[in-house]
Amino acid sequence: MAPKKKKLRTSFRKNRGVRTRENDLTRRFDNDDTDDQVQHERVSGKGELTRKRTVAGADWVEDDAGALLLPDVDKTICRMGRVLRVQGLVSRVRDAAGQVYLCATRRLLKTLSTDQRHVVAAGDYVWFRPEGDAEGIIERVEPRRGVLSRTSRGRQHVIVANVDQVVAVASAAEPRLKPNLLDRFLLTAERAKIRPVLCINKIDLVDPADFMPLVGVYSQLGYQVLLVSALTGQNMDLLRKLLAGRDSVLSGQSGVGKSSLLNAIEPGLGLRVQTVSSESEKGRHTTTTAELYPLQLGGHVIDTPGIRQFQLWDVIPEEVAGYFREMRPYVSGCRYPDCTHTHEDFCAVKDAVADGHLNTRRYESFVQIHAGDEA
Repeated sequence: MAPKKKKLRTSFRKNRGVRTRENDLTRRFDNDDTDDQVQHERVSGKGELTRKRTVAGADWVEDDAGALLLPDVDKTICRMGRVLRVQGLVSRVRDAAGQVYLCATRRLLKTLSTDQRHVVAAGDYVWFRPEGDAEGIIERVEPRRGVLSRTSRGRQHVIVANVDQVVAVASAAEPRLKPNLLDRFLLTAERAKIRPVLCINKIDLVDPADFMPLVGVYSQLGYQVLLVSALTGQNMDLLRKLLAGRDSVLSGQSGVGKSSLLNAIEPGLGLRVQTVSSESEKGRHTTTTAELYPLQLGGHVIDTPGIRQFQLWDVIPEEVAGYFREMRPYVSGCRYPDCTHTHEDFCAVKDAVADGHLNTRRYESFVQIHAGDEA
């Protein structure tokens, strides 16, 4: 006797069931067939309009992005693949043999009630069912690790998944460097347990000595900082060694040269690039969606669209100080156990800033992130 399939009761979005609008109200009124009409309606959580459904053969698991539904799949029919790109309702998935399929996502996954904007992201490992000519249906998303995400309209926007390191790219000029945005990337990487690397591009436009104080602050904290130039090739060999054999994501604001760096590392990619606007000194959105590329050096790299705002996901103000490496030794020295390190007296963190043990600019960045505003 075959074992019973596990049944799971879960919530779906409100558009899961479409209520058909009746169009024969006048006919029913003229006929006055009240005897044939239903005399009562049941208003409960078990009707057709409820958002609760029972799913057979599925289970909930916790991964780095939160709760994830794992439905059973027929592995004799389905194949394992990795998502290269998500464009609207279609995902480009590459299987183990290197063939690329254009896949839709099964309705069960798309209509689940979750905090995530999209159920599939670049870098995901998925089980998909081939259909037709190089097409398929994504049946299940495997548990994620190394997730880079942010808050978007109150929901979790998973930018990429299953990466080993995040390369936060900034530009020395055109557009100007935003240290607070770098601190947000570092905090997110610390929380997701992803190795963070700071990469400052366009160093040929300025005097490198001007950035030594900034480089020194991050280097003393244990972060690796690279000063590179995609145009002249300065220190590009170091960036190649850093990406070789790893799954990395390049992220940063628009116009910093992420696509230009990838073109210099892997000339065959031929990614489209644009110049920075001369009026606003802001980058133009050239890359429209995150996409994963295999490298000849080994490993993969994910190019992401430019980010102008990076609001942290699932980080409460009380946790922020713990993600700043230099503040951790001082947090326990405050007089009050619920000290916010922003305005209280007898605060060990504020005293360390005043004595020069903590960098003032980093502390100001902490205060801004603690306040919960966007970069």
